[in-house]
Amino acid sequence: MTAITGKQYIDRINKLKTNVWVDGKQVTGNISEHPAFNGIMKSQAALYEMQHDNSLKSILTYPSPSTGNPVGLSYLQPKTKADLAKRREMIQQWAKSNNGMMGRSPDYMNTSLMAFASSAQFLEGKENCFPENLRAFYEYARENDISMTHTFVDPQVNRGQYYVETTKEPIAARVIDSNDEGIIVKGARLLATQGGITDELLVMSAAGMLEEEKGFAFSIPSNTEGLKFLCRESFVGGDSTFNYPLSSRYDEMDTIVVFDNVLVPWERVFYYNNLGVANNFMMASSFQPFALHQVACRQIVKTEFVLGVVQSIINTINIGEYLHVQEKATEIIVALETMKALVMKSEAEAKLDESGVMRPDRTTLQISINVFPKVYPRFAEIIQILGASGLMSIPTENSFQSSIRKDLDQYLQSKADTAEDRVKIFRLAWDMTMSSFGTRQTLYERLFFGDPVRLSSQLYFTYDKEPYVQRVKDVLNFNTNSLKKL
Repeated sequence: MTAITGKQYIDRINKLKTNVWVDGKQVTGNISEHPAFNGIMKSQAALYEMQHDNSLKSILTYPSPSTGNPVGLSYLQPKTKADLAKRREMIQQWAKSNNGMMGRSPDYMNTSLMAFASSAQFLEGKENCFPENLRAFYEYARENDISMTHTFVDPQVNRGQYYVETTKEPIAARVIDSNDEGIIVKGARLLATQGGITDELLVMSAAGMLEEEKGFAFSIPSNTEGLKFLCRESFVGGDSTFNYPLSSRYDEMDTIVVFDNVLVPWERVFYYNNLGVANNFMMASSFQPFALHQVACRQIVKTEFVLGVVQSIINTINIGEYLHVQEKATEIIVALETMKALVMKSEAEAKLDESGVMRPDRTTLQISINVFPKVYPRFAEIIQILGASGLMSIPTENSFQSSIRKDLDQYLQSKADTAEDRVKIFRLAWDMTMSSFGTRQTLYERLFFGDPVRLSSQLYFTYDKEPYVQRVKDVLNFNTNSLKKL
């Protein structure tokens, strides 16, 4: 096989007939034609199509280690720092096509699977672990350009630190049985973004498991019997790119995944019933550095877009002379250059791991994921402050095609733009920060890699502070010894 086209992606997902529910109704017919999925699937298809653009092939694909055919470069296991730079270029090329609005573009899960498979040796010799299955699935996904969603999180029933589920029927997904064919899973998991519009669902336990039955990792086709995706309300405002320039194209549906006695074949099980592995594999693997590298590369592109939106507002209503406006725009510039510097530092300080894979520096990228969740909500605030009433004065596309067009042209014109062009800018800013799509973007970036406080705590405990404490001790000892010589 080879890197797929956009049409192949859409045809493949339509043929699955995955069990997806939106607004209490099961999706029937081609899911690509459903209003909640039409825009995002076209945007996803456009990414796959780019792999066949002659000017981009060398950026987006590389020769398969197995066949020599071109496969997606996001599957590349980097062996050198140059390989890491190639991965960054690929990630950002795709991100620019949607300005970083697609947090779960295929390269995120391709990267995650690559990282897990690169660390499969951690599973060697451990009870109920099957590293060969993980490696085989990685190769299958790479060679067939498989699209994936994932779920790592249990439902929010009781967030107590030591909560143990006692209900008769499982709430959080767990292994309830096994047989000659595989393990049987029942319960639910959160929060599969793009659930229902991918080939596969990757399921993995996050750390903090207290019950062995909840500790597992596997991947299964999205149309597996007993698997169901329950969608939130669609945030697609409509199909007009004038009225909804972002949500009409980039609303990545979030879903609750229900496992109703789902059989997972043994060849698709990576591990199960092993608490030690379930609680440690994610951190012990190269998942975090590689996933954060992909995330930070995309967030750079998104920040560039935010800066473009802010400067467009400044230009159109001529507010660039005000110091507070300059200060707010500079906040975004500082965040942008900080994120760029962190990604470059993570690559410069990359090291080969025990599997011979070049890992970007984990600590540097942990800092990036502590920075961006704090600055992105501020970006939305800056746009709201600078846009002010302009974010409310946003008539629709139909209004400009009606008898009131003359009034709109007169009263909504700006220093730099016609009324229609001005409204386009402000509708974009509104859709980015104030619509249901926009506020979901803010929540998404705020919590992308988990609770910000927990992430700060993790950084605190893993960051090596002792050399700096020792320097303080050295200064104190030097002063004492120096005084004794006087």
